[in-house]
Amino acid sequence: MNLRDLRYMLAVAEHRHFGRAAEACRVSQPTLSVQLRKLEEELGTVLFERSSKQVVPTPICELLLAHARVAVAETDAMAALARAAMDPLRGSMRIGIIPTLGPYLLPLVFGPLREALPGLELEPWEDVTTVLLERLRAHELDAAILATEPDGADIVTEPLFTEPFIAALPPDHALCGRARVSEEELAPDVLVLADGHCLRDQALAACGLAGPRGGSLRASSLATLINMVAAGYGTTLIPGLAAGAAQDAGITLVPLRRGVSRTVRIARRAAFPRRAAVEAVAGVIAERLKRYSATAG
Repeated sequence: MNLRDLRYMLAVAEHRHFGRAAEACRVSQPTLSVQLRKLEEELGTVLFERSSKQVVPTPICELLLAHARVAVAETDAMAALARAAMDPLRGSMRIGIIPTLGPYLLPLVFGPLREALPGLELEPWEDVTTVLLERLRAHELDAAILATEPDGADIVTEPLFTEPFIAALPPDHALCGRARVSEEELAPDVLVLADGHCLRDQALAACGLAGPRGGSLRASSLATLINMVAAGYGTTLIPGLAAGAAQDAGITLVPLRRGVSRTVRIARRAAFPRRAAVEAVAGVIAERLKRYSATAG
């Protein structure tokens, strides 16, 4: 039994398809299939139920997968520690980012990051907070950019910047023309994102709501939310970095009376060996957003 075969097993379990698993492992499908057959012979059990339509892990395989993940993760951690001892600012860095930040933050910081840290190969992964934290804890990500403080001593964070929320109104809304609006005034027709997005909970809390109104829109993306506001379906709160996209859609933006905001943070595992790399990325992003805020202001 070797780590290569364990990686093959994990890949097939994830993709439920030999061809896609082989592609992910960068080997031919016959090679992957042969090695898994050998692993099954060595373990004395069938790992996958194969058919023409799908590949499904057997019950014993499901139990073995947990051990395989630990073995591969620990080995990867050893390799990462060795690389970090040589140069923590070289190599790939898998970094997660929430969907309400990704489209607006990444275009601002990718150029400065490439210029300041040419040895780092950033691999962004966009998903909601809970999934990013799961992947971070499973060693599938090296860091994650979030807008909430995660629980647990195993994850540490560093603040990057504070992002204000702005009231987004249809052009003919009754609140247009105000110098500022209170968050509670948005409550009657506020639109929010679907469950799982931290921006949903932050918007509801700012408006003093325990939950969205019955029948109100729960959008799957901030872009959808912006377009629905532009179409006159209601109001919403948007983070400051999305202001340009909202204005392009014809939305009226008005500052909030209480100035509600969110703190954007970068998170990593407490024991992550390439701490210096995460801190370097954090420094570049914080500096870039400081300059951006000064220019935008």
